[in-house]
Amino acid sequence: MATPRKPFARPWHNDWWLHKRSYALYMIRELTCIALALYAAVVIYGLGRLADGPEAWNAFVAALRGPGFVTFHLVALVLMLYHTVTWFQLTPKAMPVMRGDEFLPGRYIIGAHFAAWAVVSLIVLVIAGV
Repeated sequence: MATPRKPFARPWHNDWWLHKRSYALYMIRELTCIALALYAAVVIYGLGRLADGPEAWNAFVAALRGPGFVTFHLVALVLMLYHTVTWFQLTPKAMPVMRGDEFLPGRYIIGAHFAAWAVVSLIVLVIAGV
């Protein structure tokens, strides 16, 4: 009687993403969602304080001016900028646009995203009175 073969099990390491630069950059981009989730939690908490009245809102705003929250917001800003730029660079691969029989060059798709981002940012700054 023949013995059954043992199936091949590929060795797996938890640091697989550190062995190739493109994998590491991808994982860093994916981990930026943690900063986004924390930022969303702060905003939702702030909305709750706003609903609780002026005293609760003023205390929340005062807490946001502390060094811990300022640092958090700066780190979150950098991570969100990294996420946005890398996502815009990925867009031509995820959403190729056909123009006739050929694909639209990626630089036009990326440029359109950055232009739309700039216009929306400008509109937000104008509304905010900056």
